[in-house]
Amino acid sequence: MNTSIEKAEIRTLIPHAGLMCLLDRVLSWDDESIVCVSETHRDPANPLRRDGRLSAMHAVEYGAQAAAVHGGLRARSAGATAPPSYLAALRDVYLYATRLDDVTSPLQVQARRLFGDAGNTIYECHVSAGDISLAEGRITIMLRTQPA
Repeated sequence: MNTSIEKAEIRTLIPHAGLMCLLDRVLSWDDESIVCVSETHRDPANPLRRDGRLSAMHAVEYGAQAAAVHGGLRARSAGATAPPSYLAALRDVYLYATRLDDVTSPLQVQARRLFGDAGNTIYECHVSAGDISLAEGRITIMLRTQPA
Protein backbone atom coordinates (compact mmCIF):
# COMPACT_ATOMS: atom_id res chain seq x y z
CA MET A 1 0.00 0.00 0.00
CA ASN A 2 1.12 3.53 -0.76
CA THR A 3 1.63 6.27 1.81
CA SER A 4 -0.62 9.04 3.10
CA ILE A 5 -1.72 11.86 0.77
CA GLU A 6 -2.92 15.22 2.08
CA LYS A 7 -5.79 17.43 0.85
CA ALA A 8 -3.63 19.69 -1.34
CA GLU A 9 -2.54 16.69 -3.40
CA ILE A 10 -6.09 15.27 -3.46
CA ARG A 11 -7.21 18.52 -5.12
CA THR A 12 -4.75 17.88 -7.97
CA LEU A 13 -6.40 14.52 -8.70
CA ILE A 14 -10.11 15.42 -8.83
CA PRO A 15 -12.09 18.32 -10.34
CA HIS A 16 -13.81 19.21 -7.04
CA ALA A 17 -12.68 22.69 -5.96
CA GLY A 18 -12.81 24.60 -2.69
CA LEU A 19 -15.15 23.23 -0.03
CA MET A 20 -16.57 20.69 -2.49
CA CYS A 21 -13.37 18.65 -2.06
CA LEU A 22 -14.74 16.58 0.82
CA LEU A 23 -11.82 14.27 1.60
CA ASP A 24 -9.08 15.44 3.96
CA ARG A 25 -6.51 12.68 3.53
CA VAL A 26 -5.78 9.37 1.84
CA LEU A 27 -4.58 6.94 4.48
CA SER A 28 -3.61 4.17 2.07
CA TRP A 29 -4.23 2.90 -1.43
CA ASP A 30 -3.19 0.17 -3.82
CA ASP A 31 -4.27 -0.88 -7.31
CA GLU A 32 -7.63 -2.21 -6.09
CA SER A 33 -8.69 0.03 -3.20
CA ILE A 34 -8.34 3.27 -1.27
CA VAL A 35 -8.99 4.35 2.32
CA CYS A 36 -9.62 8.05 3.01
CA VAL A 37 -10.60 10.12 6.03
CA SER A 38 -12.69 13.27 6.31
CA GLU A 39 -13.91 15.64 8.96
CA THR A 40 -15.76 17.93 6.54
CA HIS A 41 -19.12 16.42 7.52
CA ARG A 42 -19.02 18.57 10.68
CA ASP A 43 -18.10 21.80 8.89
CA PRO A 44 -21.04 24.25 8.98
CA ALA A 45 -19.83 25.55 5.59
CA ASN A 46 -20.07 22.11 3.92
CA PRO A 47 -21.72 22.93 0.56
CA LEU A 48 -23.95 19.83 0.71
CA ARG A 49 -25.71 20.94 3.91
CA ARG A 50 -29.36 21.98 3.73
CA ASP A 51 -30.96 23.85 6.62
CA GLY A 52 -27.78 23.26 8.62
CA ARG A 53 -27.92 19.48 8.23
CA LEU A 54 -25.97 17.00 6.16
CA SER A 55 -28.05 14.02 5.04
CA ALA A 56 -26.51 10.56 5.18
CA MET A 57 -27.38 10.31 1.47
CA HIS A 58 -24.35 12.53 0.87
CA ALA A 59 -22.14 9.68 2.04
CA VAL A 60 -22.46 8.55 -1.59
CA GLU A 61 -20.60 11.71 -2.67
CA TYR A 62 -17.81 10.94 -0.20
CA GLY A 63 -17.54 7.45 -1.71
CA ALA A 64 -17.60 8.81 -5.25
CA GLN A 65 -14.79 11.23 -4.43
CA ALA A 66 -12.73 8.40 -2.95
CA ALA A 67 -13.25 6.43 -6.18
CA ALA A 68 -12.25 9.50 -8.23
CA VAL A 69 -9.08 9.98 -6.17
CA HIS A 70 -8.29 6.29 -6.61
CA GLY A 71 -8.71 6.59 -10.38
CA GLY A 72 -6.46 9.64 -10.39
CA LEU A 73 -3.78 7.88 -8.38
CA ARG A 74 -3.91 4.80 -10.59
CA ALA A 75 -3.61 6.94 -13.73
CA ARG A 76 -0.74 8.97 -12.26
CA SER A 77 1.14 5.80 -11.28
CA ALA A 78 0.88 4.73 -14.94
CA GLY A 79 2.24 8.09 -16.12
CA ALA A 80 -1.12 9.39 -17.31
CA THR A 81 -3.98 11.65 -16.21
CA ALA A 82 -7.40 10.24 -15.36
CA PRO A 83 -9.87 10.95 -18.17
CA PRO A 84 -12.93 13.14 -17.47
CA SER A 85 -15.66 10.90 -16.06
CA TYR A 86 -18.99 11.16 -14.29
CA LEU A 87 -20.99 9.21 -11.75
CA ALA A 88 -23.44 7.27 -13.93
CA ALA A 89 -25.29 4.99 -11.49
CA LEU A 90 -25.77 4.00 -7.89
CA ARG A 91 -26.73 0.46 -6.92
CA ASP A 92 -27.48 -1.30 -3.65
CA VAL A 93 -27.06 1.86 -1.57
CA TYR A 94 -27.81 1.30 2.10
CA LEU A 95 -27.91 4.12 4.65
CA TYR A 96 -27.47 3.17 8.29
CA ALA A 97 -27.82 6.72 9.64
CA THR A 98 -30.07 9.67 8.93
CA ARG A 99 -27.49 12.43 9.14
CA LEU A 100 -23.73 12.85 8.93
CA ASP A 101 -23.36 16.28 10.57
CA ASP A 102 -24.09 14.88 14.02
CA VAL A 103 -21.42 12.14 13.74
CA THR A 104 -18.61 13.20 16.08
CA SER A 105 -15.86 10.88 14.79
CA PRO A 106 -13.99 11.36 11.50
CA LEU A 107 -15.49 9.57 8.52
CA GLN A 108 -13.53 6.69 7.07
CA VAL A 109 -14.29 6.35 3.37
CA GLN A 110 -13.29 3.17 1.55
CA ALA A 111 -13.64 2.40 -2.14
CA ARG A 112 -12.74 -0.90 -3.79
CA ARG A 113 -12.59 -1.30 -7.56
CA LEU A 114 -14.73 -4.24 -8.61
CA PHE A 115 -14.54 -3.94 -12.37
CA GLY A 116 -13.15 -1.71 -15.08
CA ASP A 117 -10.28 0.56 -15.81
CA ALA A 118 -9.57 4.18 -16.83
CA GLY A 119 -13.00 5.72 -16.45
CA ASN A 120 -15.52 2.92 -17.02
CA THR A 121 -15.38 1.47 -13.55
CA ILE A 122 -17.55 0.04 -10.78
CA TYR A 123 -16.57 0.66 -7.17
CA GLU A 124 -17.94 -0.70 -3.93
CA CYS A 125 -17.88 2.05 -1.30
CA HIS A 126 -18.26 2.02 2.47
CA VAL A 127 -18.47 5.01 4.84
CA SER A 128 -18.05 4.51 8.57
CA ALA A 129 -17.20 6.35 11.76
CA GLY A 130 -15.11 4.22 14.06
CA ASP A 131 -16.81 0.82 14.16
CA ILE A 132 -20.18 2.22 13.05
CA SER A 133 -21.25 1.71 9.43
CA LEU A 134 -23.01 4.78 8.03
CA ALA A 135 -23.51 3.89 4.35
CA GLU A 136 -22.46 1.52 1.61
CA GLY A 137 -23.18 0.94 -2.06
CA ARG A 138 -21.85 0.51 -5.57
CA ILE A 139 -20.92 3.42 -7.81
CA THR A 140 -20.59 3.19 -11.59
CA ILE A 141 -18.27 5.72 -13.19
CA MET A 142 -18.36 6.29 -16.96
CA LEU A 143 -16.07 8.16 -19.33
CA ARG A 144 -17.37 11.57 -20.35
CA THR A 145 -17.44 11.54 -24.13
CA GLN A 146 -17.15 14.62 -26.29
CA PRO A 147 -20.09 15.43 -28.60
CA ALA A 148 -19.48 14.51 -32.23
